Amino acid sequence: MQLDTNSLLLGLGSGLLLGMAIMGILATTMAGGLNRAKWGLKAAKRASQDPALSAKLEAALGTATLATAPAAVAPAKPSGESLRLLAILQAEARLVDFLMENLASAPADAVKNGVMDVQKKAVAALKKHLTLEPILGGTEGDRVTVPRGFDPSAISVLGQVTGEPPFSGELQHPGWKVKEIKLPTGTEGRDLFVIQPAEVMM
Repeated sequence: MQLDTNSLLLGLGSGLLLGMAIMGILATTMAGGLNRAKWGLKAAKRASQDPALSAKLEAALGTATLATAPAAVAPAKPSGESLRLLAILQAEARLVDFLMENLASAPADAVKNGVMDVQKKAVAALKKHLTLEPILGGTEGDRVTVPRGFDPSAISVLGQVTGEPPFSGELQHPGWKVKEIKLPTGTEGRDLFVIQPAEVMM
């Protein structure tokens, strides 16, 4: 039995429309309803214009792609600048040598003489390269007042603290603050992590 062309086209068109309707219903159902689908489209539009919102949505949904995920950042190599003063104290007072020495079996007089020598040279090195000043005036045991608005990085209030400053208490340590640094600049190409080079006599 042969179908005419009009009937065939009508059947195909109806089937296509029915299939599209079913797909639309399924998509709407999967999206949680028409309102949820509209909300999703609105959020996607906002995210395409706001990188911060886009990053938050991707993090929440776990959908970051290679194109949008932040590039892996190699950990920064630590700087050796903070070791310059230690290298100076080693060079001028042999401080590292003294601290790394095993003094357990050393005679008491030798330890005392070594401590006095290192301390004398270390103090000279500190005064040469740093200007130090106490944070609070007075000596340990004095009564002092911690003012309102004090800097907690400069003054530690110990014990049972109640109420608001000003506080009055006994000075346990006056603290130290660096007023001026006079360190020599590092030599170009020198490894700042080397505190003391090994010495070989030829």
